[in-house]
Amino acid sequence: VSVPCFELFDQQSDDYRKKTIGNAKVKVAIEAGIRQGWDHLIGTDGVFIGMHGFGASGSIEQLYPHFGITAEAAAKAVETRLHG
Repeated sequence: VSVPCFELFDQQSDDYRKKTIGNAKVKVAIEAGIRQGWDHLIGTDGVFIGMHGFGASGSIEQLYPHFGITAEAAAKAVETRLHG
């Protein structure tokens, strides 16, 4: 699910938001930026893949692995959350 504007998404009906987000045991947010705004969508058991500090200069190929924004990191985080 892509949420380009949290404000517009939050204005939708509860039914629409529940159908869109779903009821998966673990929800994952992958964001090239910061976590802000994602917690209310992924919940307390959710996984956030993104920056946890200040940015850096470089190419995407350099920076995404540096900040752990990769498919491998997402899969590992979900496995850890599901199976401890």
